[in-house]
Amino acid sequence: MLNRVVLVGRITKDPELKRTQNNIAVVSFTIAVNRQFSNEQGESQADFIQCVAWRKQAENMQSYVRKGALLGIDGRIQTRNYETQNGETRYVTEVVCDAVQFLESKKTDSSTPTYEPIEDDDPFVSSNKSLASEEDLPF
Repeated sequence: MLNRVVLVGRITKDPELKRTQNNIAVVSFTIAVNRQFSNEQGESQADFIQCVAWRKQAENMQSYVRKGALLGIDGRIQTRNYETQNGETRYVTEVVCDAVQFLESKKTDSSTPTYEPIEDDDPFVSSNKSLASEEDLPF
């Protein structure tokens, strides 16, 4: 049997690290995954999928991930239930993350870097010079 999930989406809010009674780090979060098609009005839609990460991954997410960050998730679907204070049974289906990849570099406060060409005497940079004549080519 196979239970494997691979998702790429943006986290909907800053992750909040919590700890269990045994001091194990856990982060519950939601990612928005865009659908590949649009509705009748031409608007793109997204699915909001609940995920949970444990231990070191949870600590890394709390330290390095902020709202809107693009994440790659590899995990499995798990369903659990619990009882509320008034006796109702609630069911939760979520993705338990085996691996979380940060797909964007950390954003800085500076503006987007600009790139200027390097002026160099490189003979392979396009210029008016001819690099070889047809007589010099071996074929």
